[in-house]
Amino acid sequence: MAEAGGSRLEPGHATGWECRVCGAAVPISAALAWRCPNAGAASPHHVLRLVQRPAPLRTREHPNPFRAFQRYLAFDAFAAAHGMTKAARAELVERVDTAIAAVAGTGFVITPFRRADALSAALGFRDEGGVWVKDETANVGGSHKARHLMTILLHLIAAEELGLTPWSDPAGRPPLAISSCGNAAIAASTLAAACRWPIEVFVPPWAEPSVTGALDALGARVERCPRVDGDPPGDPCVHRFRAAVARGAIPFSVQGPENAWCLDGGRTIGWEMARQFDTAVGGLTLDRLFVQVGGGAFAACLAAGFAMSGAVPRFHAVQTEGCAPLARAWERAENLEGRRRAAPHWDRLMWPWEAEPHSLADGILDDETYDWLGVFEAMTSSGGSPVVAPESAVIAAHGLARRTTSIPVSATGAAGLAGVIAHRDQIADDERIAVVFSGIAR
Repeated sequence: MAEAGGSRLEPGHATGWECRVCGAAVPISAALAWRCPNAGAASPHHVLRLVQRPAPLRTREHPNPFRAFQRYLAFDAFAAAHGMTKAARAELVERVDTAIAAVAGTGFVITPFRRADALSAALGFRDEGGVWVKDETANVGGSHKARHLMTILLHLIAAEELGLTPWSDPAGRPPLAISSCGNAAIAASTLAAACRWPIEVFVPPWAEPSVTGALDALGARVERCPRVDGDPPGDPCVHRFRAAVARGAIPFSVQGPENAWCLDGGRTIGWEMARQFDTAVGGLTLDRLFVQVGGGAFAACLAAGFAMSGAVPRFHAVQTEGCAPLARAWERAENLEGRRRAAPHWDRLMWPWEAEPHSLADGILDDETYDWLGVFEAMTSSGGSPVVAPESAVIAAHGLARRTTSIPVSATGAAGLAGVIAHRDQIADDERIAVVFSGIAR
């Protein structure tokens, strides 16, 4: 199958995007196509998903996941469609990664995934079962967030070097923009600093000084966004972010409806986990996967990565009792056309959490689960369900993680474990459970 530029797409390459809501198609060769073409002020509820050529999931021997799994990334297919050679695509990934390492102290690496013996014992699991922990705390920016943003950045730089952008040289680059309270903002600003790209970061008034100080040091322009009279429902940081995009900023977002390219690189973590578990305990499968959910892109990508491996565990999306719009949508969906037909009912199922969100796991207090359709698909196809963790479980999970492992995880990063604690009486002692410690304590 030839695309623009005469290059031939390979087995495993992404071939395009399809809207989960309206079915609109976007070719993989489209440059700077962040959203469904039918999304707009009158019809905001759309989200693209990747259409991928089937191929066995194989890993190239490389410590960087964006090289190890490069053939499956949409960025790679986009660049190939415009005639960029394999060697040039590989060089681009490694060049950008080297620049990131110069700022962050580390480039992207395949992170550890292993059984947490002391944690498993503390939760009463038998030796044949237990909890396997994926540790993302030493990743670029201290969390998984940079994985999502890396493929946006690679797409941007490839498009720029191929002459497919409205600006002709780096001096004319429009700013990047992101709304975030912590890890995503640091990841975005780290990548922006590495490539000398201006960035605007929209944070809540209560953002930690450690976070805003790190953003200042990285050269980001930070704007605090209090809720003000006259604001529409929802997160004021998201409203200010969208206004910046309307003025010409590039959505450097970890929310799929704002920039679908974030759903590309986020899949690397699922690919890694599937391959690592198979290597460690070949012949066995994971029984359940508990993943913390704020905006939902992380969970949607994790599930998509596992789906390409052919072995999807029972999927549980974890939110806190202080902000659980996904669980609310899950319950309401069964009274409509069922959870597999949720997309046409976006307005009736997903809206901003009315109460002021609150939890020690403050990094997952998104007013809306923006990528909820991908998470719904993962839960319905795997026989999973959402878990609403009481605040006591969030606190207990963070304490247990820090006592039984050497991982410096934050309360947000350990919130998937809170779901295991809340759901423990429904899990057999010999089940194999996976969680991701997704962010470092700051």
